[in-house]
Amino acid sequence: MNTIDKNRVLLTGASGYVGGRLLLALEARGEKLRCLTRRPDELRARVAASTEVCAGDVLRSETLAEVMQGVDVAYYMVHSMGAESDFSEQDRLAAENFARAAEKAGVRRIIYLGGLGEDDVESAHLRSRHEVGRILRASQVEVLELRASIIIGSGSLSFEMIRSLVNKLPVMVTPRWVYSLAQPISIEDVIAYLVEALDVELADSEIVEIGGVSQVGYLDIMTEYARQRGLRRLIIPLPVLSTWLSSLWLGLVTPLYARVGRKLIDSVRHDTLVHSSRAQELFSVHPMSLSEAIARALANEDSAFAQTRWCDALSSAVEEKNWGGVKFGSRLVDSRSQQLSCAAGAAFAPIEGIGGDKGWYYGNGLWRLRGFVDLLLGGPGLRRGRRDPEHLLPGDALDFWRVEQVEPGQLLRLRAEMKLPGRAWLQFEVEEGDGGCVVRQTALFDPVGLAGLLYWYGIYPLHALIFRGMFRGIIRAIGEDLKKDRR
Repeated sequence: MNTIDKNRVLLTGASGYVGGRLLLALEARGEKLRCLTRRPDELRARVAASTEVCAGDVLRSETLAEVMQGVDVAYYMVHSMGAESDFSEQDRLAAENFARAAEKAGVRRIIYLGGLGEDDVESAHLRSRHEVGRILRASQVEVLELRASIIIGSGSLSFEMIRSLVNKLPVMVTPRWVYSLAQPISIEDVIAYLVEALDVELADSEIVEIGGVSQVGYLDIMTEYARQRGLRRLIIPLPVLSTWLSSLWLGLVTPLYARVGRKLIDSVRHDTLVHSSRAQELFSVHPMSLSEAIARALANEDSAFAQTRWCDALSSAVEEKNWGGVKFGSRLVDSRSQQLSCAAGAAFAPIEGIGGDKGWYYGNGLWRLRGFVDLLLGGPGLRRGRRDPEHLLPGDALDFWRVEQVEPGQLLRLRAEMKLPGRAWLQFEVEEGDGGCVVRQTALFDPVGLAGLLYWYGIYPLHALIFRGMFRGIIRAIGEDLKKDRR
């Protein structure tokens, strides 16, 4: 009998890849769900009406006490993967704050998804994941830590790396880490474990290793992916490729950028295998094989869009800056508008479809060059694309932008996540008017110091060219759509 239904379940990381899918599964199960997020406005559009969304930050302990009240089980799905600073220190502080707040609130169980690997592994990434588990278990709250290896699913970090490499490169020069052994697990199996973790009976806190049935290396995963895609690929091992070179290489040909790539390689170069049968004793989940997991991922990938993507998580972004106390120069604005004889909804559709494979309506080569420079500087570049080819939600990653606000038919505001000496937005508005509508495009930049001013004015002629060309391209696309509708 399910004893959790009448109680409150707290979910952190609901904007992330695994957390986003877990959110859907818990809602489908009918759980009374509460989500903790730094940006509640961006999450509300993604949750059911019955799900409560609360503002809070695990790095700020004062925001957690109220959110924890009435919570019976809390999912801890937080990781500072995209942090530029010491991510281990951030993970440590976040876990300490969360454990302390859960203990004070009388939370019965914390469910934590960590990573497989030996406790003394050299990987700073895996060591941090294990340390978080130790911090949570040191509290008086019962903790169920699930440790997983590579997660296979459309939109996952590892799968997107494999997909991009195999699709784009007929000949691959691979480093030694492609031979490290792992037990890849389907995202569907991971979600099944996490949901079932609500109900399993434990005598005390436990670590449970979960994995698929296959023990393979990244080379085997790439080979199986190529086979299922019907691709012939030549793979040449090259042992001299360092972690740094490998991560830079990944950043050039996959959606990964160098900082995240280094952390990923730092962990995948170590064996991550299941050594315990405890998962079989506690859970009813029967993990699928590697072949089945890839087939399921491809089936999802070939649909309109993946349910969730790793790069839509806030933690995948460049580390969010705290602008408190920063003195900005006068806001700099580039705005242009045009009146059209059409309905606002018709004008907004091409705007909402901007970016990703469609591009930016003008100077796509220049956009790619800017993305490459951003990649070299440690930013996300343009490789994140977009979640859906037609529609956007608040919080979506859109190339090197983040969707800050969407009002269908009226407003799209993008927040810059590329490396900049300041903060920037790109905003599109459509206003109903007499006999039609007005379309307005506005670029806003808050410069920081002399560097910000030099950046804006130094390349303003290029910005003006791009913004003018982009606006004309959008107006042209609106006109083309109207012609198609009249046929």
